[in-house]
Amino acid sequence: MRTFNKPATSISDQVALLKRRGLLVSHVASAERCLKLISYYRLRPYWLPFEIRAQHGGDHAFRRGSTFEDVVTLYRFDQQLRRLVLDGIEPVEVALRAQWAHHMAMTHGPHGYLDKSLYRDESHHEKERTRLTKQFKCSNDKFAEHYCNTYDNPRQPPVWMATEVMSFGQLSGWIRNLKYRRDRQAIAKPFGLDERVFTSFCVQLKDVRNICAHHGRLWNRQFGKAIILPRRPVELAQTVQDDEDEKRRLHNTLAILNHLLGTVAPETPWRERIVQLINNYSLVDPVHGMGFPTDWQTRSPWG
Repeated sequence: MRTFNKPATSISDQVALLKRRGLLVSHVASAERCLKLISYYRLRPYWLPFEIRAQHGGDHAFRRGSTFEDVVTLYRFDQQLRRLVLDGIEPVEVALRAQWAHHMAMTHGPHGYLDKSLYRDESHHEKERTRLTKQFKCSNDKFAEHYCNTYDNPRQPPVWMATEVMSFGQLSGWIRNLKYRRDRQAIAKPFGLDERVFTSFCVQLKDVRNICAHHGRLWNRQFGKAIILPRRPVELAQTVQDDEDEKRRLHNTLAILNHLLGTVAPETPWRERIVQLINNYSLVDPVHGMGFPTDWQTRSPWG
């Protein structure tokens, strides 16, 4: 451990530093504007593929011919990728909320989801129940205000209202904590996946959603935990990557998300838009940057 003592660096000095390391900057004013509007630190992951290893503790240098425009191109690709992934997540998330609420209401009653005996970790359930109570009470939605002003028992809303005030992360946690497989399986069944695969995917989808919503780097990212890979349907099982390194990358997320969209939004051109986006950026390597198979262009579902 040591004390952080790096000084702040002006925009012009940041450009000078990049040039000194060998990055070609053809339009200095444009580069400075990018660094002002995006920031050096946010752009940094996008120039890492162009770097070569530092010698003897010195600064990292750039491969010959690397340009600032190349870095910005990768950044713009990732920006569009995040927007497209969010577009794909939306109908899946809405359908999941609807399916959870409907199943729990029809099986356990409007407030049955509050029964602690339905959950594996009762202490976690109690924390989430308390959290939901506070969220619902503070909600400005008309349906929440009406319920709070009309009913005092129970203080928590019926499940179809609860799902509208929960975050996606909270919702996936409630589903994952259900004790009985029959409940989890009933919620997952309309999506065409086994509940273990589905709940595992929802955990990663929560992380992907948060990355996109907070404008983080999605391209060339390895996730901390891999999705449990599906064995059924066979066509999906043959699509996902099962290599230990590759299955923590984005490809499997996109492949399973595409499968789910086939059940909740079968008319969407989302798959074609993903393929078009990759093809529009010749600089992007989906194999090494996103975990796509080498023959992805001729392989389902992208081919």
